Amino acid sequence: MELDDFDLQILQSLQEDNQRTSQDVAERVNLSPVSCLRRMKRLRESKVVTADVSIVDPAAVGRGITMVVLVSLESERADKLDHFKRAMAGAPEIMQCMSVTGEVDFVLTLTMRDMAEYEVFAQRYFWGDPNVKRFSTLVVMSQVKNGLTVPVPAPA
Repeated sequence: MELDDFDLQILQSLQEDNQRTSQDVAERVNLSPVSCLRRMKRLRESKVVTADVSIVDPAAVGRGITMVVLVSLESERADKLDHFKRAMAGAPEIMQCMSVTGEVDFVLTLTMRDMAEYEVFAQRYFWGDPNVKRFSTLVVMSQVKNGLTVPVPAPA
């Protein structure tokens, strides 16, 4: 899908606040509300906008520990990779799971209530999976930047 300057401005506006009305976005990008609504709908239907979500502070819901876990697998056979990916996709504690190149196979971001909960998680998903060769856990001390905003090219 080709994006024009109006689309780019709409995307930037929606990333700043996805609850803006089409009227509000239209005023910001200098379009009619009807045209803006049509474009917003097209951006969502074509999966340029993949989700409209609210970002929840994990600590506010009792999940005060955030971790980054680096995972290496024994075998990278397709069926074994798929098994691990399905397990990670189904684990509610995992906020992000990325298959990566380099010295590890996966980078996970997850949130836990406490270390005891993490130990149970690690037993189930890492120690309990014979295809997990090793994992390394980094506990986040503070988040300097946290978000999913994608830099959008400035309009021409």
